[in-house]
Parts: sequence; C-alpha cells; structure tokens
Amino acid sequence: MATTTPVTVVDYGIGNLYSVQRALESCGAEVHLATDAAGVRAAHHLVLPGVGAFADGMAGLRERGLAEAVREHAGSGRPLLGICLGMQMLATQSEEFGTHAGLDIIAGRVVPIPRTSTSGQPQKVPYIGWTPIDIAPRAAQAAAAAAAGQGEGEGEGGSLAAHKPGDAVYLVHSFHFLPDDPAHLLATYDLGGHRVTAAVRRGNVTGFQFHPEKSGRVGLDILRAFVAHG
Repeated sequence: MATTTPVTVVDYGIGNLYSVQRALESCGAEVHLATDAAGVRAAHHLVLPGVGAFADGMAGLRERGLAEAVREHAGSGRPLLGICLGMQMLATQSEEFGTHAGLDIIAGRVVPIPRTSTSGQPQKVPYIGWTPIDIAPRAAQAAAAAAAGQGEGEGEGGSLAAHKPGDAVYLVHSFHFLPDDPAHLLATYDLGGHRVTAAVRRGNVTGFQFHPEKSGRVGLDILRAFVAHG
C-alpha cells in the first residue's frame, strides 16, 4: 500500500483551506490543520495559505500564537510553503495599507504591482488571470549547478524544478514580494513590460504568489513536487 506524506496547513482564520486541502490530498498528502503552535511545531511539511489583507493575516497569526511557531519551523530546515498572502507574510514588511511587519523569514518587502506598463499605459489592478511564469535566471543557474553537483542550490527551483516554459498558473493580487537578495527570486511573470514576482525561495522555504490549488494540472504537478520533496 502506498504511503502518504503528512502535510500540515496553518489555519489562522483567513483563506479557503478546503481547496488547498483537497488539492494536497489529491497529490498524496495526509493533510492536518493546525490551529495552535503545538500543531505547527509537530508538522513536517507546513503550508501557510491565505487571501486578503497583509495586516489581517499577520494579526490572525499573532492572536493565535502561530507567528513564532512558523518562524521556528522555517529555521528547522523542514519544508515550508507560503501561498498567496501566505507567501507575502514571509517577507520582512508590507506596504499594503500602511507599513506592517511580516514574519521576516525571507528578507524583503511587499509592494504594489505597477499600475502602468513600461510604455505608460494603465493596467488593471488587481491583476487576475492565467499567466505563464518564468524561472528567474539566478534560480535557473543555481538549479543547473546543483544538478551538476557544483553547489548547494540555495536558489534552486524546488517545486518548480520541472516547470516547463509556457505553463500558466492562476494569479489574483495587487501586491508582490521583492526579496532583498535577488538569489531568492524564484519565478516572475511579465506584466506590461515589468517583471512581477510569482515565486520566491530561500533554502527550505518557498512562496508562491499564484494559487497552485486553482491552477489545474500545472498547479497539481507543482504541489505534487512539494509533497514529494519539499
């Protein structure tokens, strides 16, 4: 009988946990919901989902005593995946509706996506749609070096290692994550000539701005890679 991978999803009162749970289960995960620090600390694979405003998300984590437990998990070397708002909260701070402190797991800031194209044309915000994403050059180089046994692969593709050019994912957002270290930029997409962050990665910690649970076969393949390898 095939074994399943235990994956814990953080429940802090924000986000559609059901769709994330179902997607993970279809990828071979045995899903547990964590509503307290003990549940987070017991996790091996941890997923931090979320939709909505950054400040509300951080308040939900703090009020339930979850923020420090998530930081501890990140520092333990065990896999951590942030999705949408969950990815943004990995940052040092956000500029959404004021300045708000994040988990500071991956140094950087969350800023508005550009409202005009590089040619000055207005762009609709929030951005909503299916979009091909591209592995960032440094991440691609690190992945190649790791595959050749020439480095530790700090910026390697991880769950996106097998991502094919042209594969599209589903995005809905008004802000994006700019990591301080360009090596932590995992994937981007083109928006009016701007490169907008689609994914970040630092060691065992990965963040997706897109929703893999809503991205069809491509999204399930990405989640399957996370469940299998982190």
